[in-house]
Amino acid sequence: MARIPSTMIPLGTRAPEFTLPDTVSGKELSLNDIKGEKGTLVMFICNHCPFVIHVNEQLVQLGNDYQPNGINLIAINSNDVKNYPEDNPEKMTLVAKKLGYPFPYLFDDTQEVAKAYDAACTPDFFLFDAEMRLVYRGQLDGARPGNDVPITGVDLREAMDALLYGEEITQDQKPSMGCSIKWR
Repeated sequence: MARIPSTMIPLGTRAPEFTLPDTVSGKELSLNDIKGEKGTLVMFICNHCPFVIHVNEQLVQLGNDYQPNGINLIAINSNDVKNYPEDNPEKMTLVAKKLGYPFPYLFDDTQEVAKAYDAACTPDFFLFDAEMRLVYRGQLDGARPGNDVPITGVDLREAMDALLYGEEITQDQKPSMGCSIKWR
């Protein structure tokens, strides 16, 4: 299980626009359709990555905690499904329903969205403010499979709380770590 860090694109970067199919509703959703009033968390995840599986419950909790307060979450799977069939849209639907994802789970078949965001790993997190400017990119917390660090989401939660309450978000941000996005 290789550990690949996120690329840590510059803070202030504007969120690239996209329209992708939601594997749960079957609808085409654009970033503009599903962005939050106060902020938007774009997450690159997949079904099979042990790093994502490790934090899935916390992702659901983040959605349940923050979406009612105006920060919407969006999950995107950009993996090559020919070589990683466990990440195909039909299985994405099953995973989202089984885990109760309270956010859309979009499929980036062309991988153009992952490239536009310079996403590198799963999970990879990008938090944008109400103007869709990047305010946080980095890890959920220090938990990784096998390291016995509790999964709390503390790093990302601190950034999301600061965004909600108009406080300064620390620029000392640690990269996320996970499996590489499976490029074609």
